[in-house]
Amino acid sequence: MVVGEFAEQRELIIVGGGPGGYNAAIRAAQLGIQVTLIEKEEVGGVCLNKGCIPSKVFTHTAKQLASIPNLSNLGISVGSPSVNFTQLIAYKDQKVEQLRKGVEALCSANQIEIIRGTANFTSNNRIGVEIGHRFEQYEFKHAIIATGGSYRLPENLRQHEDRLKLPDTIYNISEMPEEIIVYGSDYIALEAAFSFHHLGATVTMVLDEEGGFAFDESINRELKRILKKEKIKVYQGYTLEAIKSSAESIEVKLSTDENTFSISGDYLYLGTDHRPNIDELGIERLGITLTDDGFINVDNQMRTTLDSIFAIGDTTVGTASAVKAIKQGKVVAETIAGLKSELDLTFIPDVVHSIPPIAAVGLTEAEAKEQGYNAKVSQFPYGSNSYGTITDEKNGVTKVIKDAETDLLLGYHSIGAGAIELISSAVTALEMAGHDEDLKFPLYPHPSYNETLLEAVEGLTESAIHKKPKKQKAKL
Repeated sequence: MVVGEFAEQRELIIVGGGPGGYNAAIRAAQLGIQVTLIEKEEVGGVCLNKGCIPSKVFTHTAKQLASIPNLSNLGISVGSPSVNFTQLIAYKDQKVEQLRKGVEALCSANQIEIIRGTANFTSNNRIGVEIGHRFEQYEFKHAIIATGGSYRLPENLRQHEDRLKLPDTIYNISEMPEEIIVYGSDYIALEAAFSFHHLGATVTMVLDEEGGFAFDESINRELKRILKKEKIKVYQGYTLEAIKSSAESIEVKLSTDENTFSISGDYLYLGTDHRPNIDELGIERLGITLTDDGFINVDNQMRTTLDSIFAIGDTTVGTASAVKAIKQGKVVAETIAGLKSELDLTFIPDVVHSIPPIAAVGLTEAEAKEQGYNAKVSQFPYGSNSYGTITDEKNGVTKVIKDAETDLLLGYHSIGAGAIELISSAVTALEMAGHDEDLKFPLYPHPSYNETLLEAVEGLTESAIHKKPKKQKAKL
């Protein structure tokens, strides 16, 4: 390896080209900053290449399959559907490549320099990049660490990795499983469970928490009903005791205080915590402090303990989320450019591309009561929505929560068709400290899933038109 004698000058260097990194790069370039982006693998990061995008190809395909049985009610005959798994994988790879090339084209159009190599900080204003057999040094004015996070298989489970899949490898399998075990209760686990179920696999879910899913109780109740209706077996509150695998299958031993048994399948999906990809950056020599869990400490502008170096995305504390990383990247770029920009993740939406989808923002009913609010809630079922009846999307419920004393909106929770698209209205309302009247006043298209939100809000004042009135005591 040849070490360069001189360091080239750069204004802003971003290490990592995932959603946070490339959004920061483009936003900074828009503001007139010279940007160099260093990426050792593929632009787009785990989200585009292994996670968010591949998973949505599967959920979209599964949704199309799930809609086929209802087509006969419309007079459409399509015969018995089948899945060509090889073609599905090829389609997934095609879309990933298409989107990745789109990001690369945007970087080029914004005159962003992309360096393919492995970065390592050599001082608080210098970074070295290993590019094949060369080693180049760059001196920067500002730097952003956007190397993301990864899901790491524990060492004692490495022997099972052919049959044990993590969030970033579950969609890289080359064969359609007949049986799959999903161990976890987060959004990735749910998307995998619904996808493989509708693609034709027998799916068993094992929830690692006694309380089950982490949504509002009304959503949890409807979700469990749908899982039961779909014949997806769910074991709640079980601990994974042991794993055995062979070339063809994997077996897991599950236990509670009262019961122990084993189940087997072609694959086991194992939900694990993500860890920041910072081990190779050399930041320990710079004095950048980390949290007890190993994430980079940042302030509300994502600045580390060094004024010139920022960190965003999965290298920082919080949920592994492209939404978080994208917003952080834009805020950092604007901060470096001298603009007044801020980050507030209070109302970051939680979404699941399950069938039907789930979307939530703000406080759950239990959280609102715990925080001392006089919570008033209203629910509206999809089965009472006219468009849901037309499209045969009658599973689901929309719930809104407000403070009865001030009418301040506190939370929105929905499981049902269009829930993810509709949540933007709720996010905006909560961000603007809206009241229920602010969502009742606008005009809503009819017929549409939008009206589930309207009638849920109207239900807070007993004025929902398509909801039966509460039973009243008969007057003497």
